[in-house]
Amino acid sequence: MAGGGSPGGPAAGGFMLTDRAAREAEESGLAPAATRSAATRGRAVAEPEDALRTAFERDRDRILHAKAFRRLKHKTQVFLNPDGDHFVTRLTHTLQVTQVARAIARALGLNETLAEAIALGHDVGHSPFGHIGEDAFDPYVPGGWHHAAQGVRIVEVLEHLNLTWEVRDGIRAHSWKIAPPPATREGECVRYADRIAYLSHDALDAVRAGVLQPGDLPAVARAAFGEPGSAMVGAMVDAVVEGALADGGAVVMAPEALGAMHELRAFMFQRVYLSETAAGQKQLAVDVIRRLVDHHLAHPELIPATYRDTEADLVTQVVDHVSGMTDRFALRLHDRLFDDDAAARMAPLLRQQ
Repeated sequence: MAGGGSPGGPAAGGFMLTDRAAREAEESGLAPAATRSAATRGRAVAEPEDALRTAFERDRDRILHAKAFRRLKHKTQVFLNPDGDHFVTRLTHTLQVTQVARAIARALGLNETLAEAIALGHDVGHSPFGHIGEDAFDPYVPGGWHHAAQGVRIVEVLEHLNLTWEVRDGIRAHSWKIAPPPATREGECVRYADRIAYLSHDALDAVRAGVLQPGDLPAVARAAFGEPGSAMVGAMVDAVVEGALADGGAVVMAPEALGAMHELRAFMFQRVYLSETAAGQKQLAVDVIRRLVDHHLAHPELIPATYRDTEADLVTQVVDHVSGMTDRFALRLHDRLFDDDAAARMAPLLRQQ
């Protein structure tokens, strides 16, 4: 592949080559706080540069083709086994986070591709049954199990994606629970994008399921952001852009809007995430996961060799395997191994309205 093309270079017919060098040159026009792909801290294993794509573009593409990314299609976001095709899954959540992160990054003159790569990879380590499933693994992992750390393990060890340091750091620290926070401003964009996306679409799902009425949302949040959906997403994005421009050093939300977002999040935990409707099947989901873990600890030969870190201890290998399962695969395997009917007992609590 010939190189040396640039946006201002000579055209060949109706086209113009924009190779990696040209794309890296375009990044010189980004904001001072932006992360340039040519200045990456690099990969764990050195490899030749791509002729066309920047380092962060390669990372984005590798995540999109990863097995763990594909499995997000059949992993729970909030409601377990909902009846209806319009409820958010972990995959559609990821795509929405990516859109929001890109919007914030572009508005602030940051590296949109880096934000995109982090956002696409931020939830690849999630367990079946959402955060309920995450809790089920805690007894097996000293200090507790977290999907962000598992996401890093997947891209570094189980799928050998050899991503850049900046993308791995963004996946590691996309959750607000994790310290230290992301090292890049693009990683900070993803932190806000994740919260903006899930608060908005989870509220929509709760209304769709009849768990909430639109008027139930806190008045301060409705006044600040409008109704769940595009209005709320747009208002929250504007608040982050406004806050970051005022701060000048970090990606933050404007203080008044941040207070409204905190109130909305607290409301969602009380009325949705910890509600009987959303968590009514929690013990069943926990039991399914723990029975699968215990069975595979007793029968490690059942762990597929194609997706296994044989250098890790047995508990880690089993948790790798079970945490990577989709909801439906975990239920089917559980019922086959134990001649049980967990899949039937996890009948949808939510009916499409």
